[in-house]
Amino acid sequence: MSRVAILISGGGSNMLSLVASMTGDHPARPVLVLSNDPAAKGLTRAAELGVPTAAVDHRPFAKDRAAFEAALLHPLLAAKPDVICLAGFMRILTPDFIRRFQGRMLNIHPSLLPKYPGLHTHQRALDAGDTEAGCTVHEVTAELDAGPILGQARVPVLPDDTADTLAARVLVQEHRLYPAVLRRFASGNRSRLDL
Repeated sequence: MSRVAILISGGGSNMLSLVASMTGDHPARPVLVLSNDPAAKGLTRAAELGVPTAAVDHRPFAKDRAAFEAALLHPLLAAKPDVICLAGFMRILTPDFIRRFQGRMLNIHPSLLPKYPGLHTHQRALDAGDTEAGCTVHEVTAELDAGPILGQARVPVLPDDTADTLAARVLVQEHRLYPAVLRRFASGNRSRLDL
């Protein structure tokens, strides 16, 4: 049984879909939900589901990412995770941190990578006149949003879409894709899944 730690920064909707999926014959179980924001609503939601939680506020560390990550490692290593899922974790991790968990850390990104790494993905898709958008689950590497792709889900871009309406439709697919990829990954299957 794989032990999964989930890192969040906000409400944790993707975390909730991951936790809800890890039941029955699923090859993994959630052992920690960790946030860089002690007030993140996702922490309360995880606790209500019986998942251990922890928070390391990034703000006192100012620009010292190494010190923040050293603090982040305390609860993370104590949970002994086999897999780490970034689910709306809005801090960029250093290459040293990522290397420690290389091949065991997943992220979900709201675009069809390699298109639109970084932020404002939905507006960028609209500005480019794209006819489809979507989300990608990938392994985390030191290069932002550039690790091996494990799965993608696509949605059409509609003529009257705004960044918000497009984001809402993509989020529905994120909640389908991430749990499906995690199940496969925890089973040792790293082949790509397209929904």
